[in-house]
Amino acid sequence: MLTDTDWFGGSSADLITARDAVDIPVLRKDFTVDLRDVADARIMGADCVLLIVAVLDDKELFDFHELTIELGMTALVEVHDEVELQRALRAQARVVGVNQRDLVTFEVDQDRAVRVAAAIPDEVVKVAESGIRDRSDAKVLAEAGYQAILVGETLVRSNDPAASVAALTG
Repeated sequence: MLTDTDWFGGSSADLITARDAVDIPVLRKDFTVDLRDVADARIMGADCVLLIVAVLDDKELFDFHELTIELGMTALVEVHDEVELQRALRAQARVVGVNQRDLVTFEVDQDRAVRVAAAIPDEVVKVAESGIRDRSDAKVLAEAGYQAILVGETLVRSNDPAASVAALTG
């Protein structure tokens, strides 16, 4: 759930509403750039926070991940390549997301997650992120070893999000 108002048009109320509506884990999917962001996520009721390796230095990544665990949440540690993956693993990430969208160009590389999957240890939960359009994309990612996918744009742009979810899940 996006809670940033200025960039994404979200709010903490959106996360609270989502938390009240479902019995599954809720992710605060904003750019986490301060330890207070982690604490705020917990206060809002999030079960999980997004830690983007590309925007954090090694100390921040380790400290944010450690605080997330201390607060009883899970960190989805997002990487874009094998170098970032190694940084995530040094921070003891247990859930790693591979974002197929370049944060600078916003271009999607449909093969990125498949490429990086081979380097992710088996004991780490693998999440493919961005650029997942349909069931065939989801199937390729499952075959590459991903246990979960994070789908946003496909659902946001859909005229019928429920039908899009059904099409993704089969």
